[in-house]
Formats: sequence, C-alpha cells, structure tokens
Amino acid sequence: MLSSVARSLWVSGCHGSRRSMATIISGNKTSKLVREKLKEEVEKMKSRFSGFRPGLLVLQVGDRDDSNLYISTKLKAAAEIGIDATHVRLPSTATQDEVLQSIMSVNENPSVHGLIVQLPLDSVNPINTELVTNAVSPEKDVDGLSCINAGKLSRGDLSDCFIPCTPNGCMELIRQTGVSVVGKHAVVIGRSKIVGAPMHDLLLWNHATVTTCHSKTADLPEQVGRADILVVGAGRAEMIRGEWVKEGAVVIDCGINYVPDETKVSGKRVVGDVHYASANQRAGFLTPVPGGVGPMTVAMLMENTVQSAQRFLLNK
Repeated sequence: MLSSVARSLWVSGCHGSRRSMATIISGNKTSKLVREKLKEEVEKMKSRFSGFRPGLLVLQVGDRDDSNLYISTKLKAAAEIGIDATHVRLPSTATQDEVLQSIMSVNENPSVHGLIVQLPLDSVNPINTELVTNAVSPEKDVDGLSCINAGKLSRGDLSDCFIPCTPNGCMELIRQTGVSVVGKHAVVIGRSKIVGAPMHDLLLWNHATVTTCHSKTADLPEQVGRADILVVGAGRAEMIRGEWVKEGAVVIDCGINYVPDETKVSGKRVVGDVHYASANQRAGFLTPVPGGVGPMTVAMLMENTVQSAQRFLLNK
C-alpha cells in the first residue's frame, strides 16, 4: 500500500461535511507510482546480479491495429521500467501448431520470465485460444490466464499464482481509497475469464461477501444498490445508472466502449460501463474512463513480470 502522502497525489475530490461528488481515483497517477517502485526493484536486481534484466515476450498472431496499439503501450512501459521486452509477430497464415511451437520455445528460454499471447489470435486458420493460453508455462503466464493460475486463484492460493492484470489493478485502486474490503458487500458485474470471474475470487479471498451478476441476473438495479464495492466489466456502454448506486460506494469501471460523438474529430468518444455523470453524484469513489483501470492493467502486467524474474532468481 502506498503512503498517505502518495495517496493524496492520485485522488482528487473534496471531503467536507456534505459530499456532493465522488472522489475520482486516478489510475494514471497510481500506475505511475507502481511503475516507479518496479523500476527501483529492477535496478536492485541488475546491481545484485550483474546486469540481469527481467525478460518479457509478447507473441502476436496477425496484424490487428488494436492489438498493435496495446502491444506498443506494453513495450513502452516495459522499457521505462528496465524490462527487456521483445515483440514476436507471426503471420496471419500461422497454424495452431506453429503458434504452440513458438510458445514451447519461449517456455524453454531462461532469459524470458513473462510470456503474453496477445488476443485475439488473428489467423486465417482455426486456433483453439484455450489450448494456446494453457500452453504458456504457469511460471511465465504473467497474464494469469492459464487454467493452472486460474485454479490456484479460485482456491485462494494468491501467493502462488499470477493474478490477471485487470482485476489485480482494480484491487490496487480499491486499496488506495483506504476503504477496507473485509466484510464489505462487493458486487461484480460480468463473469469473463479475464475480469469478472477472477475479480470475484480476489474479492472473496480478501474477505468480502461477493455477488456476481451477469446477463441472466433478473434484478440488476437491486443488486447494484446493495454494493459497498461495485466492479463493472460487462462490456456495455453506460449500462449501470448512477441512481442504482449505493450512496458512498466504491465504483470501479472496467468498461471501454466507443459511442458516437460529433464533437470529436474521430466522431466517437470512449465511455465506461457506468454512466459517469450520474454515478459521480452518488458514489464515494469512482474511476474515470479513460484514465482509471486501463493504466493499472499495464502496470500490473509489469509487476507480474518483475515478480516472475524475482522468483526465477530465487530458484536459480
């Protein structure tokens, strides 16, 4: 947990006898503090083990523009911290066997401590994403998506697995509010393998009482209204209305959605899964979109990579 001085740097808002708006949690500022801490840890490793650097490899299939953007963000963050990052792009004609062979090669490479398979896999050939994800060595699965790491998380073995980066980033943002998760009623909207399901497990093993809502949940506004802590990863623009939110709740919005906006040069703007303007009137703490959970996802990926390198050195 960051110091009280650091905490004052990343939250903005006012706390008087009467709160009129939520305190905004800045993922940009928090992620910067995380990256600075990781940079110091990498420097310690380099000085202690004569130039050693954590290694990260991003494996991409195809050439999707959105994937290219995400990868460049990861590579830039890695470079700033001192991680030796490599980008390997296989052509869109790559077969499943070729992808698996590439993964096996990286699994056996001792200089690579973290392996990310950029999804979706953009190939003209059929590729089983689950098979590919599970082929990554659990010790290098810094995305935390393999069934081994997911299984350990679901059992509460938090110190013996890699936690998926977005839920891990959400937990860091919740910690920085100063609101304890213990004994709170947490509601997670969405049950994806990347966000919703691991978020449920993380909150549960940090001693919250957790409700997971999804497309079949009949009484969503009622469930949302019970949440002391609300984490939304549904993938639907502004679906959670502010009037549903419990007064003073911590609201973490994982959504990234594009909606038409004629005032923008691109003709669209980014919004979350929570209706920001109305939630801002009721929540105690609220993440913005963009600038909230997104930067934390990349920061936690870097943290997992540094942790993997540290484990490698311990076992060497």
